[in-house]
Amino acid sequence: MNKSRPVTLQSLARQLGLNVSTVSRVLNGSDDDARAAAAPDTVKRVRALAAELQYRTNPHAASLKTRRSRTIGVLVPRLSDMVLATIYEGVDEAAAEHGYLTFVSNTQDEPDKQRKLIDMALARRVDGLILGDAHSHDGAAPNPLLAELAQRDVPFVLVSRHADDHCAVTCDDIEGGRLAAEHLLAMGHRRIAVMVGEPFASTGRDRSAGFFAACARRGVEVPAEWRIESPFDTDAGRHVGARLLAGPDRPTAIFAVNDFLAVGVMGAAREQGLEAGRDVAVVGYNDTPLAGALPIGLTTVHSPMHQMGRLGLELLLQKIDGGAPGSVRLAPSLVVRGSSDRPIPG
Repeated sequence: MNKSRPVTLQSLARQLGLNVSTVSRVLNGSDDDARAAAAPDTVKRVRALAAELQYRTNPHAASLKTRRSRTIGVLVPRLSDMVLATIYEGVDEAAAEHGYLTFVSNTQDEPDKQRKLIDMALARRVDGLILGDAHSHDGAAPNPLLAELAQRDVPFVLVSRHADDHCAVTCDDIEGGRLAAEHLLAMGHRRIAVMVGEPFASTGRDRSAGFFAACARRGVEVPAEWRIESPFDTDAGRHVGARLLAGPDRPTAIFAVNDFLAVGVMGAAREQGLEAGRDVAVVGYNDTPLAGALPIGLTTVHSPMHQMGRLGLELLLQKIDGGAPGSVRLAPSLVVRGSSDRPIPG
């Protein structure tokens, strides 16, 4: 064969003595397509010659044959968030192993932008969606956008946050909140404040609910004025932390439902001449790389973020293939560091 000319399905079929359609189904279809098109020895022969001659499939032609684009759309609040970035790395890694391409879009946690970006992704014929920005509220009506996607049979999986009864891969955040509370209670703390995050995110709700329940079982009540909603970023942690730590009547411990809030609290303490771990205990959540790299290491609840992304992709592929996988909750673990490893009298 003249290697100066591009290798085509037709030229491969001529050399192999097979129909073009057979060669196309082996090279451009799924493994099931290949098994249906030819005997195993023939499939091996086709793939071996294609590899030898460096044949490259035409993705557009393949998608027309299989009605699949082999692309996955991923929506996150913001990729600058290390948690979502790590989850996305897991998604992308697993997708590549299965021959899928992913692209990610930032929604800034705005429902209108979520809908617009989902519509754009579906217009580009993605095979499915992974959503890290699901909104939900306790006792509220189901999320209308997710309900619409389910009604349209769009394959999607939620990661990090759960909503309604849709398939989701999350950390067991109620258990994670309990771990944080039990640790602080064991250190002797009774005056504890909690930064609960945004009300529309199941992560913050579940983490704080697990924390409050564990405290209640020990007869410790977190007062309403110390249950503080805020954005999930460092600036919010610094702002709220400064308010909580001002004056003598302050909590001896603060649990923040993510590491960024906790880092902000530690900054606020430093600005007021206080030291995390000595004057106030601080506990975060997720165990981002920054937590262990601070001058005073941040105690935090480890969430298996990378695994969450990989498993989300695996469940999505099951849905794309017509399956109905159930939700998965991954186990958290407590990582104790200098920000809370000493008892502080309450």
